[in-house]
Amino acid sequence: MNDNRDHRRIGRELALFSFREEAPGQAFWLPEGQRLRAALLDWWRGEHAARGYREVLTPQLYNAGLWERSGHMAKYRDQMYLLDDGGPVLGLKPMNCPGHILVFNSSMRSYRDLPLRYGEFGSCHRNEPSGALHGLMRVRGFTQDDGHIFCSEEQIQPEVTAFNQQALAVYRDFGFDQVTIKLALRPDQRLGTDDTWDRAENALRRALGACEVEWTELPGEGAFYGPKVEYHLKDSLGRSWQCGTMQVDFSMPARLDAEYVAEDNTRKVPVMLHRAIVGSLERFIGILIEHHGGALPLWLAPVQLVVLTITDRQAAYAPKVVAALKAAGYRAMADLRNEKITYKIREHSLQKLPYQIILGDKEMQTEQVAVRTRAGEDLGAMPLESLMRRLETEMASRC
Repeated sequence: MNDNRDHRRIGRELALFSFREEAPGQAFWLPEGQRLRAALLDWWRGEHAARGYREVLTPQLYNAGLWERSGHMAKYRDQMYLLDDGGPVLGLKPMNCPGHILVFNSSMRSYRDLPLRYGEFGSCHRNEPSGALHGLMRVRGFTQDDGHIFCSEEQIQPEVTAFNQQALAVYRDFGFDQVTIKLALRPDQRLGTDDTWDRAENALRRALGACEVEWTELPGEGAFYGPKVEYHLKDSLGRSWQCGTMQVDFSMPARLDAEYVAEDNTRKVPVMLHRAIVGSLERFIGILIEHHGGALPLWLAPVQLVVLTITDRQAAYAPKVVAALKAAGYRAMADLRNEKITYKIREHSLQKLPYQIILGDKEMQTEQVAVRTRAGEDLGAMPLESLMRRLETEMASRC
């Protein structure tokens, strides 16, 4: 890979995150990196609320018995962090799904409640081998954009179809136009019967067919509890990354006693759809940084605009411009240092900020702003309202 796009180098240069030996395999998010995470979380909340997801937050530690019942202990024990102080053995969660079933079980559910969609930016931990750790791409502590849909079997196809449309739209927003879809089928070691696997696999085939998309099938590569649709993104360097997933699970809800009251007043076990769009937030940020070479689009950039003064005479005008931009919802900052303007422009260009606003005496007197893009294009002087209209269009287009 071109070192100029290595997310670890760019992360250091843009002061987004760091790694330290005191916390191996876990990122320290610096202020600008946390701004990026916050922008992604704001997007996630709006995107999911608009599609009927209800945000939840589940614990980090569970009794090991839960992981035994869910089937994760047998599959992931070597990757789990287990705490044994002489009392009940506790396990840090490697994934969020059992916790969401417990949320579902918190009250009696009716068929009228289905489909019930939960979403969580949930922190997970997995004991990855030290030799496998690689910046943000492979970490021990990560945040998963998890969602779980509890539904009837008849609702699988419309839910999967809706998710497929959502996922593809989201990837376009992030600048990924080449997406390959794969269907991972039953592995040798699995929960459930052949009949439930047949029903789950065929439901996914029908849903993808309804979307009129092409896919390839991967025998033996499904999750141990169900088949899954995988979304593989091709980045600007031609590399493929598996990010999103949609999995149909007939087994885990029954293992953890999930049920709802059906229309005929009998008790039934819901189907659980496991779904994620970006997967690990840390890994996805690493992919985004390398895909864009650190020049993140306006809507994601930690700092979107910097206001530069040419002399000290503009020191009172610059904060007014920054305040107006912040009031409009933009992430802006001022550089009032007593440095040459060429030095300031060069320094902030290296930080890959989308826009630089340059203020001299003329701009101050006419109450305008001189605008320069990240690409070095001089847009000239304009009223601040004109700049905001441009920003609004660019934000809406996600370009």
